[in-house]
Amino acid sequence: MPTPPASPVVVNPSAEKAGKAGRLCRLVPRSLFSRVTLIIVVGLAIAQLLTFAAIRYERDMAMRELMMIGIERDIASSVAILDRLPAAERPSWLEKLERRNYRFVLGGMAEGVAPQSLLSQQFAAAIVDAMRPFEIVKVGEVLQPPEGLEIQVRMTDGSSVVVHARRVGMPVSRWVMWLLAIQLLVLAVCAWFAVRLVTRPLAELAAAADDLGPDLKAQKLAEEGPTEVAHAARAFNAMQQRIGGYMAERVEILAAISHDLQTPITRMRLRTEMMDDEHDRTKFRQDLDAMNSLVREGVTYARTLHGATEPPLRMDADALLESMQADYEDAGKTVHLEGKAGAPIVGRPNAMRRIVMNLIDNALIFGSDVRVRVQAGDGQLAIAVVDNGPGIPPDELDAVLKPFYRVESSRNRSTGGTGLGLAIAHQLAMAMGAELKLQNRPEGGLEARLTMPTRIT
Repeated sequence: MPTPPASPVVVNPSAEKAGKAGRLCRLVPRSLFSRVTLIIVVGLAIAQLLTFAAIRYERDMAMRELMMIGIERDIASSVAILDRLPAAERPSWLEKLERRNYRFVLGGMAEGVAPQSLLSQQFAAAIVDAMRPFEIVKVGEVLQPPEGLEIQVRMTDGSSVVVHARRVGMPVSRWVMWLLAIQLLVLAVCAWFAVRLVTRPLAELAAAADDLGPDLKAQKLAEEGPTEVAHAARAFNAMQQRIGGYMAERVEILAAISHDLQTPITRMRLRTEMMDDEHDRTKFRQDLDAMNSLVREGVTYARTLHGATEPPLRMDADALLESMQADYEDAGKTVHLEGKAGAPIVGRPNAMRRIVMNLIDNALIFGSDVRVRVQAGDGQLAIAVVDNGPGIPPDELDAVLKPFYRVESSRNRSTGGTGLGLAIAHQLAMAMGAELKLQNRPEGGLEARLTMPTRIT
């Protein structure tokens, strides 16, 4: 049975380019400090290389001019000396007349081909012109040494002498290269200090901004250093104070409103109890309870935004979760606890209790089977509250963490709540350095996972 032909491999050019771009981006440093340092050092290295190349080129040009001016006269003078010496004395003079860029061989024939490069042609023409009226038998260019010339000259007695001439480049001392390397190293160190001086205030500003969490208790930046740095530090410190003042004022306003609303709510509750119609009394009581819950939850949310004033404590997370499970059992609600932390942790027990309680309350509203799963490891403690409810549409998983947002379209507070439970849990999680993430379970229901470090600073 014939083998079917293999399917052709289709290569996506866009994907290939994206892959190359991704690999290139991984090679580029990510921090501003590294990038600026790299740019300055590479720029200095390129500038030094260009300077060295320019100096080397200028020295080569000067050497070439010097060689083109003097070497042909030296060669012609040496040939004239050999021509006037008796034939028997000529061999003893060869070493005396030899120089670094030319030498003489008595007898023989010149090898090589006619000069090809312009520089070789100019070099050969200058030597030939200087040796007149001697007869030039042949001028050849050889491969070794590079651009070397062999010029066969016939002297007055009919004998031949072959001139081996070659170009000699301008020598560069080794200490020059070492000097350039040391100079580049010094410039690189200076660039490193300069960039560090510029980027350190940015790093301190970023660290201060990260510390400015929901508690609004970040340390003030030192208002010192260069003018621009001191000005930025003063502006940041002033911004912290303004934000803290605004948040404190908002909490005070909400607390005052809550306090003032308690009195009319209490009066309305008393008047409701005096109503004869049981149906209307029940409806009014439910509305008043909803108003009271909304006011109380609103103030609680504002206080979580204002900050977590609770200090970190060493606590037994397993005992805390077991006590919460017992409280729900006493209230006639079933909550299953699975897994253990296994060891005490450092955290904020009241904030953790409020977060887990809000998650459980939310799960009990929409599900009948609520489970709290605990998992510890790698310096983190994960508490997942899962239910078998309808879950949350994927496009609303982030929105439900915002205040007063309820998924239920009916907006019925008796089933949808105030829309602040998850928002309060989210704010408290951020205040204690934890992460709250919602996701739908493949088998149905919602999982709210709280991941927190076992040591909170």
